[in-house]
Amino acid sequence: MSVPVLSALIEQNPEIKITVLSRAFLEPLFKDLPNTTFYNADVNGKHKGFLGLHKLYRELSALKIDAVADIHNVLRSKILRFFFLFSRKNISVIDKGRIEKKALTRAKKKVFKALKTTTERYSDVFRKLGFLVDLSHPKFSSKKEIPEKVKILIGKEKVKLIGIAPFAQYESKMYPLDLMTEVITELSQNKNYKILLFGGGQKEIEVLKKIEEPFENVISLAGKFKFGEELNIISNLDCMVSMDSGNAHLAAIFGVKTITIWGVTHPFTGFYPFHQPMEYAVLPNLKKYPNIPCSIYGNKVCEGYEDVMRSIPSEIVIEKIKDIL
Repeated sequence: MSVPVLSALIEQNPEIKITVLSRAFLEPLFKDLPNTTFYNADVNGKHKGFLGLHKLYRELSALKIDAVADIHNVLRSKILRFFFLFSRKNISVIDKGRIEKKALTRAKKKVFKALKTTTERYSDVFRKLGFLVDLSHPKFSSKKEIPEKVKILIGKEKVKLIGIAPFAQYESKMYPLDLMTEVITELSQNKNYKILLFGGGQKEIEVLKKIEEPFENVISLAGKFKFGEELNIISNLDCMVSMDSGNAHLAAIFGVKTITIWGVTHPFTGFYPFHQPMEYAVLPNLKKYPNIPCSIYGNKVCEGYEDVMRSIPSEIVIEKIKDIL
C-alpha cells in the first residue's frame, strides 16, 4: 500500500531521494519509482536481532540520510528509530489509530464509521516531515510486458484476463472454496474469459491444481513464477478478485479493477484497496452479523461468526465480476 504514496510523494516533491528499507523479495514493487533505491533488510541473516539491527543502522547512516519515515511502527523499526535518535535525524512515525480501531471492532458500544485509510496514514508520516502528499489524482504503475514463458502458459488469444486470489492469512477472511469453485465454474463457461489463479506455498499450489483441472480456460499460476513476474501478469489483468489480502493491493497499484470479498473484517478499517470504488466490495449480511468487523486483521472472530462468508451467494460474486468487465 506504500507504492502509490511514494509515487505521489516523488512526483510532488521532485527534489527528494528515497531509500526504501524492506525485505528483498519486495524489491520489484519499487523498481519503477524514480529517485528511489531499495535497501535489503536481511532480518533473518546479518541484520537479525538487536546487534544485527545496529549493523543495519550503521549501514544506513553511511548513506547520509536526512530523515527517517517509519510507516510501520513495529518492534524492529522502533529499535532502528532509537539508534537514529543519536544521529539527530528528523523522524516521523505512523499513527496507527489504535483507539479508533478498537472502537470499530468492539462488540459493545461499537463506533461504526470509516477510519482514515492506511494510504492516508502513510501520507501523514511524510507530511509531518514537511512534504506535500496529495493522493486525489493518483498515477498508477504502468502495465508491464508479459514474459514469453507466461504467454506460452496462458496463450496469446485476445481474452478478458480475470485474476482470482482465493486465499488469505486467516480462514475468517477466505471465501469458502466450494463457493469460489462455483464462481470459477460459471465464469469458465465464457470462452472469452481466461481465469488465472494466484496463490503460494505447497498447500495452496495443490488446492489450485485440483481446481484448475476440469477447465480449459482456468490456469493456476501458483508456484510457477517469481514475484516480479506475477506482478507483470497482475498489471495486465482486466479484473482481480481477492479477499481482504495482499493480492488486492497489488492489483490496485496498477489501477486494475479489484473486487474484494470480505468476512469478519470490513473496508471501514482502512485497508480497502487504493482508489477502488466502494461498490467493488462484496460484503456479508451485516444485518445478520452486526458485530462486523470483529477485528482489524481477521485474527479474531466473534462467537457465531465462523460462517459469515456463506451469507454471500456465489451468484452475487459472479454478477459483480460480469458487471465490471
